[in-house]
Amino acid sequence: MDGKAMIVCMSRKICVDLYDAIITLRPDWHSDDVDKGKIKIVMTGSAADEERLQKHVDGKQRRDTLANRMKENNDELKIVIVRDMWLTGFDVPSMHTMYIDKPMKGHNLMQAIARVNRVFKDKEGGAVVDYIGILESLKRALKEYTDGDKENTGIDTSKAIAIMLEKLEVLRGMFHGLDYLDYMGQSQVKRIRSITAGMDFILSKSEKEQKDFKQFATELGKAHGLCAATDAGKAIALEVSYFKSVKASLVKLDTTGRKPLSKVEIEQRINQMLERSIISEEVIDVFEAMGLTRPDVSILSEEFLEEVKALKTKNLALEMLKKLLEGAIRTMERSNLVKSELFSEKLKKALNKYRNQAITNAEVIEELIRMAKEIKRMHEEEEKLGLNKDEIAFYYALSKDEVVKEFVSDETLKKIAQELTDAIRRNVTIDFNVRTQAQATMRTIVRRLLKKYDYPPEHAKEALNVVMKQVELMCSNEAASYDDMVDLPMVAEHKASYGF
Repeated sequence: MDGKAMIVCMSRKICVDLYDAIITLRPDWHSDDVDKGKIKIVMTGSAADEERLQKHVDGKQRRDTLANRMKENNDELKIVIVRDMWLTGFDVPSMHTMYIDKPMKGHNLMQAIARVNRVFKDKEGGAVVDYIGILESLKRALKEYTDGDKENTGIDTSKAIAIMLEKLEVLRGMFHGLDYLDYMGQSQVKRIRSITAGMDFILSKSEKEQKDFKQFATELGKAHGLCAATDAGKAIALEVSYFKSVKASLVKLDTTGRKPLSKVEIEQRINQMLERSIISEEVIDVFEAMGLTRPDVSILSEEFLEEVKALKTKNLALEMLKKLLEGAIRTMERSNLVKSELFSEKLKKALNKYRNQAITNAEVIEELIRMAKEIKRMHEEEEKLGLNKDEIAFYYALSKDEVVKEFVSDETLKKIAQELTDAIRRNVTIDFNVRTQAQATMRTIVRRLLKKYDYPPEHAKEALNVVMKQVELMCSNEAASYDDMVDLPMVAEHKASYGF
């Protein structure tokens, strides 16, 4: 979650020591300019202070500038280090995390932690990271406050406990009939088996019930997070962890409808991962949990497929096969249009039959295994053709209509594919997909090649359209490779700045 953070230290010297340690790891976060930099110290001082403290001390104008920057959500200033400043009366709704390494109590403690509990967009609540042990002081401070005071500071946990128990009862009801108590034991193996059994149990439900489970598990996790330190929260912590783990593993397993991220989105996610404090949930790798090695679809062994077929958790076995095939099809999509469309359609039909209850989960598993074997067989046949990846893609484009093979031999199709690839590499431009003239020239080249090798005229028009789509895909890949080459210095710079 993007936002702001505050670190509270015991002394001004510690503030400066911490600042120096952080910018040693992240030098690009530092700036001597008050209007720049990702991290700053906010503190008062005097002329008697040593030089290393003096550079962080300015008058009211500097503090006002930093306050305005901190309140501006889009400003690069994300972290402030303080001793006493801004712990009361300083309101930044986007501030979501406070790191505390300073003893505080009573009114001052309540006011300080209220800094991160303001309402802001999707923020569910603030996080207080306690390095010194303030829980007992917090409990004493809460006793001094009225219910109204507690509500104003967002600390009252009674409502969170009530919501937490309500969501837990709903989830227990949804899991009626499944004994997941093994998760409460100490054995890691039993815990993993309980999670996979829970995944299989939920996958046997309707899509709506699966969606409801994920929603309730998320709500339970949020409510528990607000009262985890209470006796009620501690008593059910393992059970809450179980439902969160099942949900997290199902989310990881589900790749349906997930669009590839753009470069900007990838960079934003990397930045957020580097900048935020991550609270982990136990996410299960399905293959590892089932005792299977994650395979390459193109080289699936008979032994692996037999293992999958024999799994008792049929719903989970189906999801594993689906995930493998979807991954293989996504890989095909990057370079081979015809082949990816072929298997995408086959997978869609098989899953639709299963969803419409025309076949059982065991039968759809059989269909997916046949599909995996077909991918493997085609991969073996491609190796025998003696063509490179691009040439194979054009071979498929030219022979998409099976009837063509009755009139044109494999050797001729291979020659056309090789000459096509060579012609494209000689004539393609980085902006091919937006240049009408370049596309027209390529169409002429394809027509001449088809005529040269006596490609059936009645199938030539369709072949031309399919080949041109494959040309566009190939050119997109070329352009992407060019972009990656251009971005290499920038990537190297980022890696250096993050200490990789």
